[in-house]
Order: sequence, then C-alpha cells, then structure tokens
Amino acid sequence: MDVRIVKPGPEHLASYAAALERGWSPDNVRGATAAREELAAIAADPVAFLAQLDDPEALGPPRTAPDGAVMERLPGYRRWVWDGEFAGSIGFRWPRGGGLLPPHVLGHIGYAVPPWKQGRGYATAALAAILADACKLGLTFVDLTTDPENPASQRVIVKNGGVLVGRFDKPAIYGGGAGLLWRIDLTAEP
Repeated sequence: MDVRIVKPGPEHLASYAAALERGWSPDNVRGATAAREELAAIAADPVAFLAQLDDPEALGPPRTAPDGAVMERLPGYRRWVWDGEFAGSIGFRWPRGGGLLPPHVLGHIGYAVPPWKQGRGYATAALAAILADACKLGLTFVDLTTDPENPASQRVIVKNGGVLVGRFDKPAIYGGGAGLLWRIDLTAEP
C-alpha cells in the first residue's frame, strides 16, 4: 500500500476538488452542501482555502455550527490521504492546554474516505499517523465518535487501539440520533 498523509498543498488541490465534484464530502452531516461550499471556497481563493485547513494555533475565526451557532475555534488541522491522488481526509483538533474537548466537539479526530477508495486500509493508516501527532502534543487519549451502523469506521478505531466508551445522543446540530463514543489511550504500551 503506497499511501501517505499529506499537508494539503496546491499540488493536491485539483484531485481534492475532483472528489468533491464527484459527490464525495468530508462532512458526514452536511454532505453535498459542505462539498459545494468547499468547491466555492477553492474557486474564490485556493490559497486561503488551503491555509484554513492548517490552524494549530487556532488563529482563524470562530467556527459556525450547522445550526448557525458560533463556537470557539480549537487548534487543529486537516490532512489528506494520498495514494497518487486524493484518497481521503482526516481532521485533528484538540483543546488548548490539553484536557477535555468542549461539549460542542464530538471528538478529537474525524476522517472520511471516498467510496471508491474504501476497503484499502487508508483510514486505519491515516488514524495511526494522527495518533503519533497527538502523542507529540502530550495528549493522553483521543476521543472519536461513530454512528452505530458504521462498522467499517468502528474497525478502524479498534485496529488503532480504540475501546468503546458508550452510547450517547448526538446533538441536533450534528444530525441527532444515536452515536458511539470511542477512546484511544495514548499512554498504553504498544
């Protein structure tokens, strides 16, 4: 498997846009709406679009939730899975100074792989790479969430040492319904 995690750059942008145009979205709640917004942002200012994907100091503007609520921006970044072309996206955010995430953030890490790239271990590899970054930041654990009916994502988490913490009800701004909370302990010996 010749796959790597890349910091999104101009050389990757056309392939990413092609995935969006093909109907894929990095946002499992807002779907096609989010894809259209990203395509518009790329068309308007590709340099600014790429810059906002990497904000480890949380210097950007506050985030706007799907319901319009304005929320604190956390330090974080998005990376792309690359196998010669765009093959997925993974985002990592963390609270300033460590500790627990604010209630409006469902997890430290979220990932999405387009259907035409699924089943190749890309999400598993991407999550492993991000866990190494989380360790470097001094985090002792990361939380992730999945839908109960998403066994593929659950397998990715388990392969990376994740343990099911429990069920919860997702806030309406994230589509409502049941969710599963997973935790990966970063202090455990491999």
